[in-house]
Amino acid sequence: MEEIKGKGFVIKDKRFFATKGEEKQEKKEEKKVEDKKQERKAPLPEVSFNGLIFSLSSTALIYLGEIPDPTTKKKVKDLELAKHTIDTIAMLKEKTKGNLNEEEEKFIESVLVDLKWRYVKAAGL
Repeated sequence: MEEIKGKGFVIKDKRFFATKGEEKQEKKEEKKVEDKKQERKAPLPEVSFNGLIFSLSSTALIYLGEIPDPTTKKKVKDLELAKHTIDTIAMLKEKTKGNLNEEEEKFIESVLVDLKWRYVKAAGL
């Protein structure tokens, strides 16, 4: 954004077009960002601890090959990344011990038990 400074004030040029009539580059980039925001189909979920755990568990399920990757629509199996994600959830459980409400404790515990069983099955152990 072009700024012109004088004594005691600043003038910011907020016009959409440059002096020769072409659209300014900054305005093109702002439009792209705004277009991407409008492309979002579903509203974002509320930010919560259970939401974080749910998101991580969904990632683990993708790596276990149980659900397709939302980007590629293909099932991928990467047991190393699945284990890493499960271990991350376990670390969060340990680090938040004593700071979670009953619902959050039950949720993280049930997610971990479920993912660990799915990992054992996928790994053929």
